Amino acid sequence: MKKLNSVLLIDDDAATNFISKMLIKKAGITDHIETVLNGKQALEYLTNTGDYERLDSIYPKPMLILLDINMPIMDGWEFAEAYSKLNENQKEGTVVVMLSSSLNPDDKERASSLPAISSFQNKPLTTERLTSIIDTFFSEQKE
Repeated sequence: MKKLNSVLLIDDDAATNFISKMLIKKAGITDHIETVLNGKQALEYLTNTGDYERLDSIYPKPMLILLDINMPIMDGWEFAEAYSKLNENQKEGTVVVMLSSSLNPDDKERASSLPAISSFQNKPLTTERLTSIIDTFFSEQKE
């Protein structure tokens, strides 16, 4: 499989980010994993504003975003709304997967109604879930 240029983790829980990073590294799907703690930081990263000014050659645009729902400052729903308003070139080729520990079926239904959200998965991220995401959205990347 051709590697993804970058994965962006948006979650305020350090343990969750650690586990997700380890699974992504073990799967070998990318060489660059960026972690932010809320939707506001994620938008700053994606739009080169705020604390996350970057050069695309150093921090490429993520092809996969793993998004938590419940976070301070800007939660997953607020991020999805703001993300949907970004320029197409800032979103093109990016898959947003909402990861949640919520068992509320309304959350899954709400996520499926948002064009910015490609998929809704339950936490924690597992090797099986990650493989399913890659197979579903990036199978054309395989050589």
